[in-house]
Amino acid sequence: MRRPFPGLAVDLGSARTRVWLPGRGLIVDAPTVVPPGSGCTHPVQRGSVVDAEGAARLLGRLPADHPALVGRRPVVVLTTPVLCDAGHRAAALAALEALRPRTVLTIDSVRAVALGTSADLSEPLLIVDVGAHLTEVALLVGGAVSAAHRTPLGTLDLGEITTAAALAGSVAETVAGMLCGDLAPWTLDALERGVLLSGGGALRPEIVHHLARRLRAPIQPAPAPHTAAVRGAAAALSAEEGHPALVPCRDRRDAPR
Repeated sequence: MRRPFPGLAVDLGSARTRVWLPGRGLIVDAPTVVPPGSGCTHPVQRGSVVDAEGAARLLGRLPADHPALVGRRPVVVLTTPVLCDAGHRAAALAALEALRPRTVLTIDSVRAVALGTSADLSEPLLIVDVGAHLTEVALLVGGAVSAAHRTPLGTLDLGEITTAAALAGSVAETVAGMLCGDLAPWTLDALERGVLLSGGGALRPEIVHHLARRLRAPIQPAPAPHTAAVRGAAAALSAEEGHPALVPCRDRRDAPR
């Protein structure tokens, strides 16, 4: 069975919030910022929701801007940073209350990227997602996250102190750790296939160059890398109930009246 309309895919990022409506595409791509004087200006920081009320105000404007959502209780698939804690998950769910969702499901951002790029999950896949304020590295085996690491650095941190080379070095250290444990065979296979690079960092040639140099592996920037995660969440929303990439329901609301 397909999930009932309306459904929304939401990527609540530190720098930008993106919302995808199946059949319409990307309907929101806006800074994750609320007006000064109404709480924390940046309700999401380094991959964590620090002001649920501010994030709710941001999302609460959606029905007014898109009349098709007025009076409807959508099914929402939310991307969550890999290794996110319970505090972030609870705050994100609280913020989504502004949309009066019927059901909320979550999917790891790295798995969403794999879905959004139609990656072949039959073989090990190494994903590096370089966002504005957060970099995630994950090894997917059989479509599941077998190892993951996150660093609170991103493209907006690059400058004289934090360089693209330093960011690539941090990623390389994480991958080196994967090569020293039980995951070494799968990590080697993934490196031979090539690293899937997503997020805004995939649009930065210097990041691509330093990653290829440090990892000694081909780097494959994702198509439209900044929207890969929200596209993957939308794909999960449209998938069948038992799709292996979809996380089981985290929060279920009352049935619609």
